[in-house]
Amino acid sequence: MTGPQRRRLTGRIQVGLPPDEAFRLFTPRGEQDWAPGWHPRFPVPAPDDTEPGTVFETNAHGQTTIWLVLGRERGKRISYARVTPGDQAGTVTITISPAGPHSEVEVTYELTALTGATGHKLREFADSFPAYLQSWQEALTARLHGQRLPRSHHGN
Repeated sequence: MTGPQRRRLTGRIQVGLPPDEAFRLFTPRGEQDWAPGWHPRFPVPAPDDTEPGTVFETNAHGQTTIWLVLGRERGKRISYARVTPGDQAGTVTITISPAGPHSEVEVTYELTALTGATGHKLREFADSFPAYLQSWQEALTARLHGQRLPRSHHGN
């Protein structure tokens, strides 16, 4: 068995909104609009959920992930630290660029498996990352076209 692993995964999706509007879709509360199963819980009131230092938790697949907003530039970029105790830790950065009347969104996950035993989960996530981003693309497109979203997998 190999030891803990680290992976940097980057991909791009398109959003049919200008960057200033698309930005909200990648905030903790905004993601609820299109990501089935995404329900952030804030331990203290967070009137601005994008303020650096904001902490929230999500639950997926029986695990709790703790998130911290690291930085934001409204309409352009938001970055999070995330830790799933006993599993993985790392960052997620969303960078939004204008693409005509739409936005190109670059999604970068930098993750480290916390133990050799969880390294296989990180490898599986890395292998499925293109499909994972495709599921984001489909959910966002459906949301922007007013379609009801199917109940599907959305990871952390």
